[in-house]
Amino acid sequence: MKNKFHLFWLVVFGAMIFASCQREASNTTGWYYNDPRFGGFQNHPGYEQETGPGLIFVEGGTFAMGRTEQDVMFQWNNSPRRVTVSSFYMDETEIRNIDYREYLYWLRKVYATDFRYIYRSALPDTLIWRERLAFNEPMVELYLRHPAYEEYPVVGVSWVQARDYSSWRTDRVNEFILIREGILDPYAAPQDQAKHFNLDSYLTYADNLDLHIDETGRGPDGKVENLYVDPSTLKEGRRGQSAYEENRRWVSLEDGIFLPRYRLPTEAEWEYAALAYIGNHYKERIYERRLYPWNGHYIRNDSRTDDRGQIMANVMRGRGDNMGVAGALNDGADIPAPVRSYWPNDFGLYCMAGNVNEWVMDVYRDVTFEDMAEFRPFRGNVYTEKQIVRDPNDGMVELTAEAEDYFDITGKILTKPVDEEHCFNRDNYTRADNRNYLDGDLNSLIPEGGTGWWNDGARLNQFTDVNEDSIPKLNTTGKMYNEGNWDGTDWGKGRFDSNNPKTGKGTGMTSLVTNRSRVYKGGGWNDRAFWMTPGSRRYLDEKKGQANLGFRCAMIRVGSQTLPE
Repeated sequence: MKNKFHLFWLVVFGAMIFASCQREASNTTGWYYNDPRFGGFQNHPGYEQETGPGLIFVEGGTFAMGRTEQDVMFQWNNSPRRVTVSSFYMDETEIRNIDYREYLYWLRKVYATDFRYIYRSALPDTLIWRERLAFNEPMVELYLRHPAYEEYPVVGVSWVQARDYSSWRTDRVNEFILIREGILDPYAAPQDQAKHFNLDSYLTYADNLDLHIDETGRGPDGKVENLYVDPSTLKEGRRGQSAYEENRRWVSLEDGIFLPRYRLPTEAEWEYAALAYIGNHYKERIYERRLYPWNGHYIRNDSRTDDRGQIMANVMRGRGDNMGVAGALNDGADIPAPVRSYWPNDFGLYCMAGNVNEWVMDVYRDVTFEDMAEFRPFRGNVYTEKQIVRDPNDGMVELTAEAEDYFDITGKILTKPVDEEHCFNRDNYTRADNRNYLDGDLNSLIPEGGTGWWNDGARLNQFTDVNEDSIPKLNTTGKMYNEGNWDGTDWGKGRFDSNNPKTGKGTGMTSLVTNRSRVYKGGGWNDRAFWMTPGSRRYLDEKKGQANLGFRCAMIRVGSQTLPE
């Protein structure tokens, strides 16, 4: 018996030694990871990104972005160019009416009293169904809210509303992850506009959130176990709290618990996902360049199955033909069809051609394809920073008399364009707003705040005896694109104004393209087949919607560009 006892403890001791030997340590300092006795610094070996709700993985790669069909519109705005897109996630379908109504329900519940206009501002424009010489009033009343249309794509949503929905979805998904992991208690969204979970606010200053704590003070309240302090040595908190409370901290980005943000896809991402070349190449050789998200040069199914000859997408086949002849309907849909209609492409994405057009992130410019980056191309960057003040000693957010200015009425942290000091001495960018960068007009070449250098000629001849008046001066008013005015008086803010170029014709305006012109792609239920080619592109003011225009969300893939085997 004694020998067995000794053998037992020998096994236990050996297991402890083995376990200690298996602990991962830093290869630069030798200190152990994930051990409170060695500082508690954490690592996450084998981390794998969770696939967010509704998303499909799209493995990135290189492709020829741009025109694949004859440019029948003669716009010359999508010249082919080879680019690379990183792996990302995209919604399997367009955002449905029921998805958007869930968003509206949440807004109406949270902002039921003082700020109901926030709910109203998120409502899709149902009046876009009206047409002077057509009877579409039933769609105005029924399409968004009737149960028969729950699985249909939401339409009439502006680019701004789609962006706000993506931001809301980011918060709700990450809030649910905290609840699922037992870090946060589930509770009904309070009737207070600034108290619900917001990812930016949580990561920046979690203490401003009114998170639920049960009567014992120990309920899940948005904190996790703190490995920076050894629980075995800390009996009482430094300020008299229990060891339990003292040993907990807010979740940080380094924990890997939060998912990246939902957002609109870039134009390059959307086009790459629509073409889905993953299904028709062999060892990097694409053996058939696609016009549409499927192989072939026409819009009927050419497989040797019972589906042969059927229309592949919801589109106008010809003048006055929305769905075919009774008894033999071609695409079977007079207006948008349910989001899982027809056949998914090789990535598993539905309706990447036809049904409804879809918003993308990009600002529209005709010449973007001439100068865009080869890796992750995108036009629309406006670099911002949070409007907060931090204590220079401990880095904490200072709660000053102006603290309420950190947040808007919805509880989100306000942002502002980065200032000149932030851009100083940088080579990769020199200004916050880069939407107009290299867009083909003279104004885009003028440095911000550099009008004196370009116009008065004072510095151009500082080392010569040439008369200033003899130096040609650049005319900065001759520009292709109207950048707009963001001081609240601009007609693009969405309010009726007699100066609107559509009514008063405006002054000095040379193009309908502005910094608020956003790209949409894919073709809709009332479009001809030409617009279903992924390389085609159109634009619309970011505050407007259409009856054939919806959206879907995307998310960046972090870490490895492939899924684990």
